[in-house]
Amino acid sequence: RLTKFDSPSEGRSNEELETTIRQVIDQALVSEQVIDVFDAAGIKKPDISILSDEFLAELKDYEHKNIALEVMKKLLNDELKARAKTNLVQSKTLLEMLENALKRYQNKILTAAEVMDELIGISKDIVAADSEASEMGLSEYEYAFYTAVANNDSARELMQQDKLRELAVVLTQKIRENATIDWAIKENVRAKLKVIVKRLLRQYGYPPDMQLLATETVLKQAEMIASELTR
Repeated sequence: RLTKFDSPSEGRSNEELETTIRQVIDQALVSEQVIDVFDAAGIKKPDISILSDEFLAELKDYEHKNIALEVMKKLLNDELKARAKTNLVQSKTLLEMLENALKRYQNKILTAAEVMDELIGISKDIVAADSEASEMGLSEYEYAFYTAVANNDSARELMQQDKLRELAVVLTQKIRENATIDWAIKENVRAKLKVIVKRLLRQYGYPPDMQLLATETVLKQAEMIASELTR
């Protein structure tokens, strides 16, 4: 619960608190370190998930919209940084959504309350993606490959979720069997993996006009998590 979110802490004004939070976020973006925005601003961190409906509702209803927005931006920034290490397509899509929403806010197309709604929507998309992976029975890495091959309309329409899921599981298995920690700099290993990926895409009936792009996306995803797959 946001037990200390009802008033500025330590006697600071709203302006001082907002400035503190902005400085924390700026520092985090420059240093790429995960910094606890609640601790830095003197706000008690909630005991519940930062992406839970309860917390998001409380943040949305917080009286000082600009402060709530800065907190939400920092939380999403940290979340996307973490996801960028494992899921290429998902993190890229969510980051583009975040940047687009903030740009419209900066250009005064959206109010603080409106952009807050959009950021909450992004948070709910994250939760929905996690739920989808769980419902499909996919591991974190299998789901990453699923998003890589399901990243176009024609594939989703032609193959449907079950077949794309099966393809993702097999891709994960084959890449795990054939990848090495330094495979990204070994052209022969990369070439072998490319052949394997292309063959599997054809085997599972992936749309021919999208196979080249899907192959490159899958290889980039594999390169991102190669060290984990080869453990």
